[in-house]
Amino acid sequence: MTHTEIEITAELVRDLLRDQHPDLADRPLRLGARGWDNQLWRLGDDLAVRLPWATRSADALLRKEYAWLPALAPRLPLPVPVPQRLGEPSALFPRPWIVTTWVPGEPADRAPVTRAAEAAGTLAAFLTALHRPAPGDAPADRFGRGGPLADHAEGFAKQLASAAEMGLIPDTDAVRAVWEEAAAAPNWAGPALWLHGDLHPANILTADGTFCGVIDFGDLCAGDPACDLAAAWILLPDGAADRFHDAYQPAPDAATLRRARGWAMLRALSGILIGEAGVRGRPGGKATWGPPAHAALRRLVATAHR
Repeated sequence: MTHTEIEITAELVRDLLRDQHPDLADRPLRLGARGWDNQLWRLGDDLAVRLPWATRSADALLRKEYAWLPALAPRLPLPVPVPQRLGEPSALFPRPWIVTTWVPGEPADRAPVTRAAEAAGTLAAFLTALHRPAPGDAPADRFGRGGPLADHAEGFAKQLASAAEMGLIPDTDAVRAVWEEAAAAPNWAGPALWLHGDLHPANILTADGTFCGVIDFGDLCAGDPACDLAAAWILLPDGAADRFHDAYQPAPDAATLRRARGWAMLRALSGILIGEAGVRGRPGGKATWGPPAHAALRRLVATAHR
């Protein structure tokens, strides 16, 4: 069941609430956003309903958030969408859905940070709090995030080739050099740490020029923190990555920073391709992802051999 097979409307969402959570059904309801996996409907002032609509994998991701995020959220210094209720598949809607807290703010792909120093410290504090050893039954990521960076060499090569063919990469040799240096770094030898797993500009919120919330924990997993530390180049303005790394604890070693640049390169290439698809009006494209991804790529190339 995907967005091509069912239409999600305010009437459907209200009917689902009446059926399974009637105490919430009379709250004001309006569309908040259509994301990659889910639609978000704001419910009153402080809640939101998330329903899978575009990918089949979204069902398991929502259940994962419902199972794990309530225990993690209290220690995090930024607001996150904490699951409150679970909706089970029914005759009205044959997929699970959840009710979460509402996190105010604008996605950073639409409202980038302007207070670089404050944003770097805020992001470092968030990831310092999140990156704690995960239990043995913590979920693995569907895409191998948090695992060995070198396992993604084929994906990197395909993304780079696609972007280069469309004329989107000014210096493919420089991009390749950053990747090869990162992929050659020693693997993470520490404990598997909790990771957000998908820190790109559409999944972090801003207000007044700095970060104010983190959303979409569907790729929550455990592993190498380098996967999340890539956010320093993806989310922060020029010159702010070093401030972030100084504030993050414990201070990442040289190998972890090398791997983080590799993860950031994967994220930047993906954002460039998705952004270009959006410019061309292709399904799944998001034009707002392109500019921050191009900026991240430029920053990463500038870090080569540092």
